[in-house]
Amino acid sequence: MKVENYLRQVFQERLKQLRLNSDAVSIEFEIPRDTRFGDLATNFVMVLAQKLKQNPRQLAGALLENLELDHAFVASVNMAGPGFINFKLSQTYLQKQLNEILQQGAENFGKSTFGKNKKVQIEFVSANPTGPLNVVSARAASVGDTMINIFNRVGFTAKSEYYVNDAGRQVRLLGASVSSRYCELLHVEEAFPEEGYHGDYVYDIARQIIEKYGDKFLALEQDRRVEELKNISLSMILSEQQKVLEDFGVHFDKFFRESQLRAGSTEKEVLDTLTRRGFIYESEGALWFKASEFGDEKDRVLVTQTGEPTYFFIDIAYHKNKFDRGFEAVIDLLGPDHHGYIPRMKAALKALGIPEEAFDIKLIQQVNLFRDGQFVKMSKRAGQIVSMRELVDEVGVDAARFFFLMRRISTPLDFDIDLAKKHSDENPVYYIQYAHARISNILRFGEEKGVRFNPGCDFSLLVEREEMALVKKMLEFPDLLIRAARNFEPNALTQYLLELAEEFHRFYHEHRVISDDLKLSEARIALSEAVRIVIAIGLKLMGISAPEKM
Repeated sequence: MKVENYLRQVFQERLKQLRLNSDAVSIEFEIPRDTRFGDLATNFVMVLAQKLKQNPRQLAGALLENLELDHAFVASVNMAGPGFINFKLSQTYLQKQLNEILQQGAENFGKSTFGKNKKVQIEFVSANPTGPLNVVSARAASVGDTMINIFNRVGFTAKSEYYVNDAGRQVRLLGASVSSRYCELLHVEEAFPEEGYHGDYVYDIARQIIEKYGDKFLALEQDRRVEELKNISLSMILSEQQKVLEDFGVHFDKFFRESQLRAGSTEKEVLDTLTRRGFIYESEGALWFKASEFGDEKDRVLVTQTGEPTYFFIDIAYHKNKFDRGFEAVIDLLGPDHHGYIPRMKAALKALGIPEEAFDIKLIQQVNLFRDGQFVKMSKRAGQIVSMRELVDEVGVDAARFFFLMRRISTPLDFDIDLAKKHSDENPVYYIQYAHARISNILRFGEEKGVRFNPGCDFSLLVEREEMALVKKMLEFPDLLIRAARNFEPNALTQYLLELAEEFHRFYHEHRVISDDLKLSEARIALSEAVRIVIAIGLKLMGISAPEKM
């Protein structure tokens, strides 16, 4: 039994003894920020005291008076502050939990039923197929892929999706941009579109088209040439985007094309539903949605005077399609410039009858690259953007993925390229991977000395402070994953692994793992193996390798 469940039972029974309603408050536990106070704490007494209009310290004192706790779980209990109750876990309990970690292993430790198989979709990256993926897309890829893994680990059924904007004005501009460069390279004059794409990659696409097709498209009328080159360019860019993502270890469950959506009937269904509910009106020849009735700052055009659906209208249809496919919760990861998009999309889905809590948008803030302490302003090949491919090729997949996860997504990220490339303890991902490699080396050394991992070893020999600290830190892992899922904070995992690696390095420097004491050596080998398992799980969730040698 988990200590939290044991203590919950104890206090529920104690409340009944005092003739207090045990259902009046939820008894929850947390790890104190300052572990000098204890290993586990609860503030339920303060919440209950407020409801009962009693003094929280007096109520806590009454609950603790003559309270006998099983030392198989708890070594001591004390009251602090205005009614906090703190507990020190017993060595017996910690030793038993270490055995549990090893028994569950890499396959099961950290798994839970928290998500109750709820069907969740996370859409991320979804960059316009008009150019190379940039570093904000790379950050979104790291965050989205990691969160999919975490959600599935804690009991959700989570799927990833990439929305391909392969229709509309932007891709027509891409076709016109490539057509102009194509003609230019073949010494034929064609005006470059005013809002076209200026990056060097457009020249690259045009050159590749010439290499494959020659000048055959010059014979076409301009509109036809733009359409043909648009389709070819689109295919080339999408293929490259998918290749970059796959090389980054990100594999989407679905690529959903806008053209596929437009070919269906979802737009009509959206318009029919909103019209039937009285949320559509006509003005100046356009059809408007009464978004302001649902919290948006103003009403929004869905169909223009020319009969063209707006991007917003298409997005509404796309999100309706998501829920039509059976997803119970939908999360969009968008770039930092989408603040205005949130209230209007929430308004539309609410008007369609979709529960407000079923849809969420997370904004991923800007990435600032630094080299030699200086802000990196431009890419070598991609115009005014820094491409994802360039950065990952330079620093490597592992470092890139870890660095993109280190900060809350709501915070701009300063990415130190020089630090990401370092093979030293200064580099946080190297520091964690080195802990995994060090343990792997210890296990190999142990086998050479005849000390092998023995799951049936005597865990009671592990009594040192550093040993107990490691077990306590590992026991945080399951709740850490639940908290990361609940709060959508993959950065919590990076911080946790750094702390676990630090605890292991501290243990390693203070105590010999392999010694003349065979039984103690076996116990410390088992402890080290448990740490290796937890590190490996955490790295795998982030899509980062766990090397056995460095």
